[in-house]
Amino acid sequence: MNRAIFQFNEVADKVVLRPAAVGYRTVVPKGVRIGIRNFLNHLRSPITIMNALLQGEGERARDTFGRFLTNTILGLGGLIDVASDAGIPQHYEDFGQTLAVWGVEPGPYLMLPLLGPANFRDGFGYGVDGVIDPAGRYISNEYGLEGVGVRYTLNAVDWRAANLKVIDDLRASSLDFYATVRSAYRQRRIHAIRNGREAEGDSVGIPGMIDFDDMDMDMDMDMELPPEAAPADEQSNEQ
Repeated sequence: MNRAIFQFNEVADKVVLRPAAVGYRTVVPKGVRIGIRNFLNHLRSPITIMNALLQGEGERARDTFGRFLTNTILGLGGLIDVASDAGIPQHYEDFGQTLAVWGVEPGPYLMLPLLGPANFRDGFGYGVDGVIDPAGRYISNEYGLEGVGVRYTLNAVDWRAANLKVIDDLRASSLDFYATVRSAYRQRRIHAIRNGREAEGDSVGIPGMIDFDDMDMDMDMDMELPPEAAPADEQSNEQ
């Protein structure tokens, strides 16, 4: 079943999401994309703060609150990331990570339609984060399902645009792309749950392991579009 859903997601990505991401990066100026990404990250700050506190990560909660306050006041409501320029680190926490810290087992691996890889613990966590999300409640109350849809569509297109080359390279180099995605998902979740800290006995420098410190939501800012996705004028300049 998971592989069948994965194939459906692959078709949806190739037909809808990837072309939308390429168009987004081609049409929307870089500065506007940065502002949109900053604002989307800003909106989920309360989720990170609450989950960091639940995990006993007071420093990460403090950092995120400081970022939220700084960018709200000085960054035009979150459009400009003043906090990073001030040296305040950005963190990401969710309720799936919180459950893992509390000792809840991940459960079976799941491939969710359109949403991608997950497990039972993370799937439940997504639901809890949606309930406790203040921005989500406000958007839903003020703008209804249309507003919620716009937010999540922007999130999806922005994330896909940030990862164009990474996903294209993985897809091209993988003998079994489904297995590669599953492995990458599990690695990244372990990395997120540990907040980048290695557990005792972890192997270091295993060939083929993904460096998640290099995978972030800003990677497309300095990354060229894949040749087949680049605008016509850029392709002509490369020839």
